[in-house]
Amino acid sequence: MTIKRLFDCLDYQLQHFPKEDMLNAKERGNWVHYSTAHVADSVNKLSAGLLKLGVSGNDMTPDGSDKIAIMSNNRPEWLIADMAVQQLGAILVPVYPTTNPLELEFILKDAAVKYMFVSSQELLDKVKSIAPNIPSLKTIYTFDQVAGAPHWLEVLQMADEASLQQMNMIKAAIPVSHLATIIYTSGTTGTPKGVMLSHRNIYSNLYYSKESFPFEDAPQTKVLSFLPLNHIFEKLVTYIYLFSGISIYYAESLETIGDNLREVKPDGFTTVPRLLEKVFERIMLKGSELTGIKRKLFFWAVALGEKYDNRVSRGAWYNMQLALANKLIFSKWREALGGNVSYVVTGGAACQVKLLRIFNAAGVPVYEGYGPTENSPVICVNRKEKGGTKFGTVGPPINGIQVKLADDGEICVAGPSVMEGYYKRPDLTAETIVDGWLHTGDIGVWDEGKFLKITDRKKELFKTSGGKYVAPQPIENKLKENPFIEQVMVVGAERKFVGALIVPSFPALTEWAREKNITYSTNQELIRHPLVLAKYKELVEENNNLFNHVEQIKKFELLPREWTLETGEMTPKMSLKRKVVMEKFRDAIDRIYD
Repeated sequence: MTIKRLFDCLDYQLQHFPKEDMLNAKERGNWVHYSTAHVADSVNKLSAGLLKLGVSGNDMTPDGSDKIAIMSNNRPEWLIADMAVQQLGAILVPVYPTTNPLELEFILKDAAVKYMFVSSQELLDKVKSIAPNIPSLKTIYTFDQVAGAPHWLEVLQMADEASLQQMNMIKAAIPVSHLATIIYTSGTTGTPKGVMLSHRNIYSNLYYSKESFPFEDAPQTKVLSFLPLNHIFEKLVTYIYLFSGISIYYAESLETIGDNLREVKPDGFTTVPRLLEKVFERIMLKGSELTGIKRKLFFWAVALGEKYDNRVSRGAWYNMQLALANKLIFSKWREALGGNVSYVVTGGAACQVKLLRIFNAAGVPVYEGYGPTENSPVICVNRKEKGGTKFGTVGPPINGIQVKLADDGEICVAGPSVMEGYYKRPDLTAETIVDGWLHTGDIGVWDEGKFLKITDRKKELFKTSGGKYVAPQPIENKLKENPFIEQVMVVGAERKFVGALIVPSFPALTEWAREKNITYSTNQELIRHPLVLAKYKELVEENNNLFNHVEQIKKFELLPREWTLETGEMTPKMSLKRKVVMEKFRDAIDRIYD
């Protein structure tokens, strides 16, 4: 493997598969295509313009290099800015658009950000509200045209022949050991930590992920991108696409993904389990609205899908039924995803095995993978190759890295994609990387000696007052397989028994309540109805049969609304902020233990 800088994808694509639709975005209702040549030209001019503003990598150290922040939805300008910053040896600091002002201020101060790109008026206002507290911040540029705000094209227009020549000399000298980005992980608790990732880190992970999955060089294919580019997983696969000649189309928003899938007809996309769950819920809701033979066929097909196993033959009769279900029912699911999807890669959290079975049975191959930001990020991924996927695991480790389990089951990884460290936090770095091994904080086991199975987060294991350890994730994941349960959090640290906070799936519950002639005016009233409480008690007790006595849920509280990113209980990658939920719903937890 010859290590490359991430921005080398431009020259690589120009040489091997120059495209007319390298990057694509919906603008004023129409898809606009950005060619490889246009993107390369824009990147070089933006680099030269930033150079004239005084941006540089200086001595090529993390502290000596200027930091440029970006806070934007996914769009071509995001990638253009990313590569333009890299070409000067400066360091990109991506920030989630949903980041709250306090966290945003911490990140911009900690990184001493010099310039910033934002996409919209709303995000500009958010940054301006805390800008007086950021002495290093000089100018905020917008991607949208915002009245009175400097526009990003103004920086491109600063480029001249001299600055372009100087930029090319700087670009040629940037080593692969230099940082490409500092990504602040919000995590589920605590202060954000700046993960320092070099070109070597990300490119080696890109190379081995591409080789292991595999992503073939396929200039005729395209993908839809909607996971935030701020997240290392989407950034990594973006550069896999760019080095593979795969065209990238950006979804307008999470709300338009369905429409965009049908318009673009992509060959694949990446996602998180929470979004797959939402897709499945919408499919099931539509199925429940059917009547007569159509309804029976729909639920017959879903039941077949639940039994699907890619590693075990169910026999000729099952295969014949599945082929019929694919023709009558599942073909419509595939059409709703554009009709061409040959792979979906999911990561960031555990995916329900039931969903993996049903989607794969329906001819929508979903491959679960795993890896933290600190490993750039991929450690494991299920494979396309025969025998390379096992549902309920995150697959085998990718090529080129070493994975071992510590005595307590913690997953440790070593290799070229392990981060350079946490920015300004040598203490945390030393705790996390020991003798070259990155300690992930995740607990796992080997399945068949080959497939890695994540069982829990080390910090999320808790001990009851009786001294018994409980792993909440397996209990939660099993409960979420039930169509009446949207979200769940298991509690019980230092308590006499295990309890749970449960958010019902209100579309399923309201339909059930209608069938039972239950009258109510609010969700709060609905979840207090005796029949509803009895229904959920029955569901919980069914689930308890699958777990040891100490792990069984003795009492639970139903909650009237979903936990979301906007209300603060979820991280941007849709992981549950347990500490926040514990604080916000303390009264509900107290009622469990009264």
